[in-house]
Amino acid sequence: MRTTCAAGQTSTNVPDARRLKLEGLIEVTPRRCSDDRGFFSEVWHESGFASVGIRDCFVQDNFSYSALRGTVRGLHYQVPPVAQAKLVRVSRGAIFDVAVDVRSGSATFGQWEGVVLSADKWNQLYVPQGFAHGFMTLEDDTEVNYKVSAPYSPEHERSIRFDDPAIGIQWPLGGERLLSQKDAAAPMLADLETSF
Repeated sequence: MRTTCAAGQTSTNVPDARRLKLEGLIEVTPRRCSDDRGFFSEVWHESGFASVGIRDCFVQDNFSYSALRGTVRGLHYQVPPVAQAKLVRVSRGAIFDVAVDVRSGSATFGQWEGVVLSADKWNQLYVPQGFAHGFMTLEDDTEVNYKVSAPYSPEHERSIRFDDPAIGIQWPLGGERLLSQKDAAAPMLADLETSF
């Protein structure tokens, strides 16, 4: 979304927001002020994002670069006491971003939702605690930036196979996918360890 602002006006700090079908997932699109030079955007503003339901205290910013289209990262999550909420955006390229409900008491346990995030669309996905997260790059040279509400903790990190048929994620690209050995060896949903 492009917003043209009057001279000297800064962008509003309240993003456009859309709640997704799985409770807690929110797609947000920060507003952009454009002129002949390009644009300005507040990609994170604590009170503005709080007004649309994102109230986490983010403690770490992560950056991921993927050289090739079809790269898969995930599905990852951390268990309490260092469970992570995430706010994911793309600064170059595009991804199919996915969240899977791993809250054991949830009516939507094991269900997934996916959103295309791109530098062109300028949208973000908020993924609360209790969801596994992953993405597939849709373009070469894709850069992903995401905030997390707890620091990385290897002993609390868990993962699920990206292609587990019990989840049935409909990834957009067919054929060979590029993923790490660690992600390729991730357990299935039936073997999930969850503390949510």
